[in-house]
Amino acid sequence: MKKIGLIPARYGATRFPGKMMADLGGKTVILRTYESTVNTGVFDEVMVVTDSDIIYNEIVSHGGKAIMSKKEHESGSDRIAEAVADMDVDIVVNVQGDEPFTQREPLEKLLQVFEGEAGKNVQVASLMQELHDEASIADPNYVKVAVDKNFNALFFSRSVIPYPRNQEVKPVYYEHIGIYAFRKQTLMDFTQWPMTPLESAEKIECLRYLENGVPMKMVLTSYMGVEIDTPEDLVKAAKYL
Repeated sequence: MKKIGLIPARYGATRFPGKMMADLGGKTVILRTYESTVNTGVFDEVMVVTDSDIIYNEIVSHGGKAIMSKKEHESGSDRIAEAVADMDVDIVVNVQGDEPFTQREPLEKLLQVFEGEAGKNVQVASLMQELHDEASIADPNYVKVAVDKNFNALFFSRSVIPYPRNQEVKPVYYEHIGIYAFRKQTLMDFTQWPMTPLESAEKIECLRYLENGVPMKMVLTSYMGVEIDTPEDLVKAAKYL
């Protein structure tokens, strides 16, 4: 299987405009994400897909590969679908541009679910990690996911799921890590579906798969990096670095 890593990156993020070009220990966030993704060694090719000349030049000037989007997109998945439409590729991994600490092991585990007999039915997969901090569990910036016994996603929400009504039961909380792997055709199908009601309400794009009846396989990882959504996250990332 040919596997490529694509990093969608736009300059005008709503909560933290310009975050991709923010300094993180002497390098920009997007450059660190690109370099860490390349250094995992799990992809045949890695590229940044962006609508910004600034981001494009940042990657290319450091010897990296980047593609300019032709138009505006609702989501990162839509942006990378445009890029892969004419590519000969089997598995596409969407690595978020604000994940500067991307590591090899989680990506290996993610790609493995597409292999063998069991993997033939997997169309899309993503990562999750356990959440233990009560403040993070309650924080709507942390997307939570509930899964079935086979680790297929049941629902994604910014709310606390499951809700601990039974105080005698201690539920396990999982944070969705926004790194997706798709079969190419599944990704192309995604772009043809209109935004779904739950997706629109929660502002979580992967709900579009569930609302269209496409199972999403979740892969548990101990990855504990920092996703940069806010200026406060950048401070956390600097400490992590």
